[in-house]
Order: sequence, then structure tokens, then C-alpha cells
Amino acid sequence: MKLGDNIRYLLEENNMTQRQLAQELDITPAALGNYIRNIREPDFDMLLRIAGFFRVSTDFLLGHQNKKEELTRSEDLLLQIFRSLTPDQREIYLEQGKLFIRQNNKKMSFPSDNSARNDIVS
Repeated sequence: MKLGDNIRYLLEENNMTQRQLAQELDITPAALGNYIRNIREPDFDMLLRIAGFFRVSTDFLLGHQNKKEELTRSEDLLLQIFRSLTPDQREIYLEQGKLFIRQNNKKMSFPSDNSARNDIVS
């Protein structure tokens, strides 16, 4: 598959329009349309931004990898919900998630090295 086909696939998988993605990437819908129709190729920075937005590798976008990194259905749903929120709502959503983690930490005992876990809730 070509780059444009993979972007189209990701748009469909995420129930997004080209206009929505263009807005998220801060580019014109026409520029994105050129990528999707394989008329033009994005520069390296834009390729990274597209991959980062969809949480896929650049290899996947370029057709060098058959599957994107698989998320569980729950993870995918959480990501879709998060992306649909306003910036203020995203902050609240993240704070609520951190609260759940802190509550779990109080209920369970963990090894003495909690550095990775502490990074999440700080």
C-alpha cells in the first residue's frame, strides 16, 4: 500500500474526515488531499506528525510494515474519547486517571522502585 492509502485507512479506522485531520495537523485540507491521492509526499517532519497523531510507525505509513501497533479495544476507545474532548476536558480526564492510579497504589504494595509509576502520576 502507498502512503495515501494508509492515511485513508487510518482516517476510516478513526472515523475522521480529511478536514478534521488537516486541522489537527495544522495544514490545509488540500495539502492533506494531495498526500492521500499520492500526488505529493509529506516532508519528514509532517510524516512524523502524522505517525504520531495516529500512534503508528513511519514504516507503517510508508507501507514497510503490514500492521500498525495494535491497541486493545479499550485502549482504542480511550484514545478516541480523549481526542474528542476540548483541551480543558482533556486536563480533567487526565487528572481523573491519575487519581485512579494513586488509589491503586494505596491498595497494592509495589516493589521499592516505583520511578516509572511515579512519572505517570506526577
